[in-house]
This record gives sequence, C-alpha cells and structure tokens, in this order.
Amino acid sequence: MREYIIHILFITLFLSCSNHESNEVNMITPEEMTELLEMEEVQLVDVRTPEEYKTGFIAHSQNIDFRSPTFDEDIAMLDKTKPVILYCKSGARSAECSKKLKEAGFKLVYELEGGITQWRFEDQKIKTYN
Repeated sequence: MREYIIHILFITLFLSCSNHESNEVNMITPEEMTELLEMEEVQLVDVRTPEEYKTGFIAHSQNIDFRSPTFDEDIAMLDKTKPVILYCKSGARSAECSKKLKEAGFKLVYELEGGITQWRFEDQKIKTYN
C-alpha cells in the first residue's frame, strides 16, 4: 500500500511540475487519470456534444460542448486554480480545447490520451442516461 501511495504521489508531482515549467498540456493515460481522480480535487470535463455525452460518459464529468457558442462563458465557470482533465471521443477536440484553457489562464490542464474511446478500450466504467 505504501508503494502505491508513493507511486501516485510521484506521478502527481511529476505531472504538476512539468506543467508549471512549460505552457504545454499533460497527456495522461486512463490509469493515470484514475489515480488523479482519486488523489486530487479535479474538474473532469467532457467536451463532446450533449448528444454524444448522453450515449456514455465518464462518471463525475461535466459536459461543456467545445463547439457551443457559449463555450468561453461555460469554461469561465470552472476554477482556474484546480486541475482540469479534458476528454472527447478520440482526442482531437480536447486538444483544441486544452489550448483555449491554457490561454484563458488555467494552471493545470490534463488531456485524456485517446479520449473516451481509449477509456472504453481499457475497460473503465462508462455511465449512460437511462
């Protein structure tokens, strides 16, 4: 258990430090995202359309449509001092979105590598509207 905690702390510290040194967004795997969600108060954002979101989403995520005309106002409601993890279907939209968040002054921005498609491939849990 102690080794697991040390491993998680190391990943969190590494990702946090590397993000402070550059203006780049950190790509994370589904496993790393799971660890971050357990460790930190993270804002998990699905940037797909509401229709896509309804077909399945990652638990505890909020839907902010990247293509929405209110996108800038919607992200302004997020806390810039807390980490944000972005995901879409495969990674293209979240990559665009992550640039906008960094430009808007968000400090810690993570992007789920491969999006929800990779999350599903890794057999992670998906929630759906019923």
